[in-house]
Amino acid sequence: MDANRRTFLLAGTAAAALGAYALFRPMGVTPAAAAEGDFPYKLTDAEWKAKLSPEAYDVLRNEGTEMPGSSPLLEEHRVGTFSCLGCDQPLFDSKTKFESGTGWPSFYDHLAGGIATTTDSTLGMTRTEVHCANCGGHLGHVFDDGPQPTGLRYCMDGVALKFTAA
Repeated sequence: MDANRRTFLLAGTAAAALGAYALFRPMGVTPAAAAEGDFPYKLTDAEWKAKLSPEAYDVLRNEGTEMPGSSPLLEEHRVGTFSCLGCDQPLFDSKTKFESGTGWPSFYDHLAGGIATTTDSTLGMTRTEVHCANCGGHLGHVFDDGPQPTGLRYCMDGVALKFTAA
């Protein structure tokens, strides 16, 4: 009877872990999925792994998601530019950053030519995914619940960004 109880508990724990995994990683994503497009800045998968921390690699190249509230960039309020950590492509002016309360750095507008978007239909919903236009790295998603003047909220993974003060 103890073996059956143990088996039941282990199976339940495994199912819960898989469910939690699905919340933070879109289903069907293969390693280096972002690298499959035709982008101006290209590195091999080995070069990406050598260049990026494991957390940044997971987000930029595998479309992972950092834990909310974990990015030091949430507290970044200086004047400057937020760029792609992978390739240095300028993405957001600090003037467009705002406190969304979501736990991720948020912006209401992007710099021209900095980003590209695709449709993300994972997790049973349709969202607009944001990628770096230069290297294809996953940055986050954009939603239509932001402040004026655009009404947009670019909800970005801070681990995919770097900040350069003006």
